[in-house]
Amino acid sequence: MRVLIVEDEPNLGQQLKNTLEGAGYAIDLATDGEEGLFLGQTETYDAIVLDLGLPEIDGLTVLDRWRKEGKTTPVLVLTARDSWSDKVAGLDAGADDYVAKPFQTEELIARLRALIRRASGNASSELTAGDVRLDTRSGKVTRAGEPVKLTAQEYKLLSYLLHHKGKVVSRTELIEHIYDQDFDRDSNTIEVFVTRIRKKLGQDVITTIRGLGYSLDEPDA
Repeated sequence: MRVLIVEDEPNLGQQLKNTLEGAGYAIDLATDGEEGLFLGQTETYDAIVLDLGLPEIDGLTVLDRWRKEGKTTPVLVLTARDSWSDKVAGLDAGADDYVAKPFQTEELIARLRALIRRASGNASSELTAGDVRLDTRSGKVTRAGEPVKLTAQEYKLLSYLLHHKGKVVSRTELIEHIYDQDFDRDSNTIEVFVTRIRKKLGQDVITTIRGLGYSLDEPDA
């Protein structure tokens, strides 16, 4: 899953970036409202973490412009601890959730997971297809109850397909959602990761739809 962080405080921004990357997310970091607005308009994200007190363009204006342009990406806003008016203004501008500073990163990650699940129509933190199970809280993958060890990129790809179970996902969409903006999009690594996942979870776990992409669905009865 790919997440945009828009935070002007350097230490906090880098801390969030490192923590979310460690939790398996591909992260782009913007340090002011102008850059954040541009990335949100031109790149594809599964969720956005947006500070409201930004230089150049404030966070409420950025959020309002995204929503008026039809951007529906889930947005979690960062607010001052006692600023109830910021929380109300953020939600009214189109935010999906908020976290008050200072906060525990574990809470922020949990809220992000919930936003991404809800946006893809998944209520549970456990994603399943047949006997394959992925726990988004622990990052563990099992097949028929047995643990399966995946690399970070294999996990990201499997997680994205499970979040969009039953849908055909193009190679381009996978690249946009599991890598940050600096990745070489002409690379053939998606095909490599699909092959590796099939070796670990079974050849039929991911279906190739020729000319369109990949699909992961419940196995036929």
